[in-house]
Amino acid sequence: MSAPVKLYVYDLSRGMARQLSRQLTGRQIDGIWHTSVVVFGKEIFYGQGIDITSPGRSHHGQPLTVVDMGETSLDEETFNEYLDEMRQHYTADKFNCNSFSDDCIGFLTGQSIPSYIKDLPTDFLSTPFGAALRPTIDAMYRRPTPGPIPTPASAVSASPDPQLASSILQAVASHAQGNGYAQAGTRATESLASPIHIVTNPASFNGFLKSHKASVAFFTSQTCPPCRVIEPVFERLAEEKGLHDSRNGAAFAKIDIDVGMGNALASEWNVRATPTFMFFLDGKKLDELKGADANKLRSQIDLLLFQAFPPHPHTSTSMPAVQALSMNPIIFSQVPSIDTVLAKLSSFIDEQPTWPESSKQSKADVKAVLSRTVQPYLKSRFQPPTPATNPLPSATPSTLTAWGQTSALLASALPVESLFPLVDMWRLAFHDPAVGAWAATLTTTTSATDPIRVFLPKAISTQDTASKGARNYTLTVLRLLCNAFSNAALAQSLLRNNESRGKISDLLVPSLLHSDPLVRTASASLAFDIAAVLQKERVESVRTGKGIRAESEEYLADWEIEIVSAVIEAVDREKENEEVVHRLTAALAFYLRLSPQYESQLQPLLEVLQSRQLLKSKLVKGDGWKTEGGIGKKDVRKLVEEVAEKLCA
Repeated sequence: MSAPVKLYVYDLSRGMARQLSRQLTGRQIDGIWHTSVVVFGKEIFYGQGIDITSPGRSHHGQPLTVVDMGETSLDEETFNEYLDEMRQHYTADKFNCNSFSDDCIGFLTGQSIPSYIKDLPTDFLSTPFGAALRPTIDAMYRRPTPGPIPTPASAVSASPDPQLASSILQAVASHAQGNGYAQAGTRATESLASPIHIVTNPASFNGFLKSHKASVAFFTSQTCPPCRVIEPVFERLAEEKGLHDSRNGAAFAKIDIDVGMGNALASEWNVRATPTFMFFLDGKKLDELKGADANKLRSQIDLLLFQAFPPHPHTSTSMPAVQALSMNPIIFSQVPSIDTVLAKLSSFIDEQPTWPESSKQSKADVKAVLSRTVQPYLKSRFQPPTPATNPLPSATPSTLTAWGQTSALLASALPVESLFPLVDMWRLAFHDPAVGAWAATLTTTTSATDPIRVFLPKAISTQDTASKGARNYTLTVLRLLCNAFSNAALAQSLLRNNESRGKISDLLVPSLLHSDPLVRTASASLAFDIAAVLQKERVESVRTGKGIRAESEEYLADWEIEIVSAVIEAVDREKENEEVVHRLTAALAFYLRLSPQYESQLQPLLEVLQSRQLLKSKLVKGDGWKTEGGIGKKDVRKLVEEVAEKLCA
C-alpha cells in the first residue's frame, strides 16, 4: 500500500531574506530554506544528526510551505532500515540539511526537491546582509525541541518584525563598513550552506546531475584508506570552487558505495575502485579520475569550470593604461570654514519670510540643532586642534538623525539657492565612515532623515533653472554624491536600490552636458566613482574565480546602457577640458572592461555610437578637439587610445 510523501519547507530568516535581500544584495532571495520529509506519520530532518518528530511539532513550528512529492511504494520498515543506515553517515556538521531531504525523497519516490532549495547560495550568507542574518538563523535552527512551539514561519514571513529588520540593517552597515564579511558561522548556517551533496541512491544522483551545469562526483568507501586521504582535499575544493550565487561554480556530490543504494549507483556508472571522481557538464560525463591525486583532481575541476563558464573575453587582453587606473573614488575634500558656512545658512533661515505651519521646529529650534549639535561635530572632526594622527571623533546616530530631520525641514522651507551651504556640510560629513554606514541603512527605507533622499530630487527638479543658486546647489549635490560613493556599504545600497539608482542617473545624465565646467567635472567624477565601485566587484570576482555572469548584474543591465550612452555623448561634446575627458574615459573603461553585458548589449551600442572614432578624434585638432595636436597629456592620450582600440573596436 502506498503512502504520501510531503516536503516541509521552513524559512529560517523569518521573512528577512524576502523583505530585504534585493535592496541590499541586488538579487532576490526568498528565504533561507530548511526542509524536512514527512512520511508514515513522521517528520524526518537533518539537524544535529537525523531527527524525527511528529509532523509540525519540531522546534521550527509550522512550515512556510508544504510540497506534495507524490507517494512511495516502499513500506515503513524498509524506510526505517534506510534511516538506520543513514544515521551512521549523516553525523558531521559539513552535510547539507536540504541534501539529506533530497536524498530521502529520491529513495522514497525517485523525485528531487525543488531546485530553488537545493543550492542555498553560500556567498549570500557571507555578505554583510547574510552575516547579519546568521544569529537569527542559528537561533531558530538550534532551538531545543522541548517547550512551546514558536510562531509559525508563515506568519513571521508575512509580517516581518520591524525591530528585527532595523537591527539587521544596522548590523549590515557595521559588517560592510568593517570590510564586511563575517567569520565562519556556527553549525546551523554551515550545515545549511554545505557545498557537498550526499547521495545514496540513483534517483537522487540523476536529479543532482540534471539540476547543475557543472558537477563533480566522488565515489568513496568507508574501508578505503586513500579515500580518507583525499576527502579533506575534496571538501576544500568544494568550498573553494562550489556553487555560490554570484560565482560560476560546480556542484559536488559524495557517494559512499557502502551506504544505502550506493553500490547499485557505483555499478550503474561502472565504478570498480575507490576513490573515483567523475566530471559532468550539463549532465553528461566528460571524464573520470581514479586514485587520490590532489593535483590532478584540482586540474580536472579547473578544466571543467573553464568549459562550463568561459572567462570574460577581456581578462586575457592586455590593457596597461586601464589596469594602471586607480579604483579609489574621486573625493571632494576641501574643508571650508565651518563657522562661515553655518553663518551663511543661518542668515538664509532668518531671511525666509514663511515657515511650514505643520513643523514642530521653529527657526530657533533649527538653528539650535545646527549650532549645538552639528557645528561641534564638524569642527571636532574636520578642524581638530589635536594632531591628525589622533583618532578623529565620529558622528553618533542620534546626531545624524537630528541633523537629518532638520535638513528635511530646511529643504521644504528654503528655496533651492539657499540650501547649498547645508548640502556642503553633509558633503563634508560623508568623509566620516560612520555617516556612510548610517546612511546605508536608510536607503532601503522611506526615512525622511536620509540626506540623499532629501537633496537629490530637488537637484533633479532644478536642472533646467539657469540661476547661479541652482547651479551651486546642483554642483554641491554632485560633490556630496561623489563623497557618498567612497563608502562601500552606502555605494552598494544606492546602486542596488531601484529608486535611488534611477534618481542618480536622472541627475547625472543631464549634468554631464551642463554648460558650467565645474558641474561637468563633478558629474564626470561621479560617473567615475560609480564605475569604480562596479569595477572593484568585477575584478574581485575574477580574482577569486567567481566569474562574471549576466544574471548577477541583471538589475544593472538597462541602467548601464543608459550611463554608457551618456558618457560617450559627454566625451563627444567635451572639446577642451582634458580633466573631464580623462575622468569620462576612465569611467567608460571601467563600465566596459569586465561588464557581463559587454558582448550582448554594450559592444553593439559602441558600434552604433561610433565610439572608437569619437575617442580617437580627441587625439588630433578638429571637430573633436579645439587645441592644436589634440589632448596633450601623455597618460590621458594613452588611455583614450587604448580604450578606443581595445574596448570600442
